[in-house]
Amino acid sequence: MHIPDGAVSAQVNLTTFVLSGVTCAVAAARAGRTLGDRQTPLLGMTAAFVFAAQMLNFPVAGGTSGHFMGAVLAALLLGPLNACLVMAVVLAVQALVFSDGGVTALGSNLFNMGIVGGLGGWLVFASMRAALPRTRTAFLSAAAVAAWLSVTAAACACSVELALSGTSPLAVVLPAMAGVHALIGIGEAFITVTVLSTVLAIRPDLVAAWPARTEGPAHG
Repeated sequence: MHIPDGAVSAQVNLTTFVLSGVTCAVAAARAGRTLGDRQTPLLGMTAAFVFAAQMLNFPVAGGTSGHFMGAVLAALLLGPLNACLVMAVVLAVQALVFSDGGVTALGSNLFNMGIVGGLGGWLVFASMRAALPRTRTAFLSAAAVAAWLSVTAAACACSVELALSGTSPLAVVLPAMAGVHALIGIGEAFITVTVLSTVLAIRPDLVAAWPARTEGPAHG
């Protein structure tokens, strides 16, 4: 899903760069006011984990492969705006150092994975969380659905950008991207739930989306 240089138009890249930049500016300002001594190291650790996990590919049907995105995991651990900062750092390093995703397409990649994937996935999680019982099982179920949907939604956003740029017709690129990433999303959901389960079992206080003080121990 990492868009390379030249795949989308300058207009699309500029629009997404502005949207992503404003979101990150708001997130950075808020982080400076709200991040405590406990969460600041966790932000760095989450960015390092997402970066490393994105470098590992797993096979998908048809000879293609996918990798972990991590936006919903970061949102649940740190909050949705902080997740945008994590994705911005990860994607910038990948583009500048490893040429994984174009530098000119950085705004588009961040928009797809950080805003559509991270913030959109968070909204799905929050909506499900409000309707489900306040238990660990329900929490992880909502996280799984949000993680799966975040990958599919980000792929659909990428498809729209490619179509708007004239790179590929929407009728061709959307089914192809959505179909493959629906499978990749299963892996995303599995990894997200596995990591969250581990953290909840050991240090539930580190999961921003789990209000342990009102819900008690991470079980149920």
